[in-house]
Amino acid sequence: MGPLIKSTLLILTALFPIVNPLGSAPLFLSLTHYYSAEERKILSRRIALNSIVLLVVSYFIGTHILTFFGISLPVVQVGGGLVLVSTGWAMLKQKDEDRTKSEVHRTVNVEDLSRQAFYPLTLPLTVGPGSISVAITLGANEPHAGHHFIYPITGAVMGSVLIAASVYLCYAFADRLARALGETAMNVIMRLSSFLIVCIGVQIIWNGVSALLKSLPEVAH
Repeated sequence: MGPLIKSTLLILTALFPIVNPLGSAPLFLSLTHYYSAEERKILSRRIALNSIVLLVVSYFIGTHILTFFGISLPVVQVGGGLVLVSTGWAMLKQKDEDRTKSEVHRTVNVEDLSRQAFYPLTLPLTVGPGSISVAITLGANEPHAGHHFIYPITGAVMGSVLIAASVYLCYAFADRLARALGETAMNVIMRLSSFLIVCIGVQIIWNGVSALLKSLPEVAH
């Protein structure tokens, strides 16, 4: 049980602060304010399931996918960081009047819920380029053969499920959090969180660019 607990805790401690479901809850509520509480719970459940799939796939076969397409991890960081910056900037610039209009005119259907559940609510809001790159790195550093591989497999799945469960709880009850804090406080939190997403995106881009710049001498030789 020791190696299994160690593998699970490794996933949790590395990915939970990056996924940060509690910090993302105000952003989730801002992007889904025209949905009913029941529809937000459906969305939260689908986002949680999508998160498990993304994290597990990134952990186990992320490096193989990147190798197959000839893509390096720094390039993923740059591309994902750009998407994150774009999403954060759009939410940061969103006006309250726009939110009011969308509440009145927006109609919701099953296809809309499914589409929203993956992009942008799962990717990049919940499981973004930072989470994916960390999951790929963790998976690349684990053994992929022998009986010892069973512990990383089980630990990665268990850790991903626990993170997804926290995502569901924070997102499904985000409206209760909003009522407890009040509209003004939630608006402030949403704006600050949007700004932090932009900053995180820029940091991820810089990490990727720095790694690419360091590889230039090797390419030259």
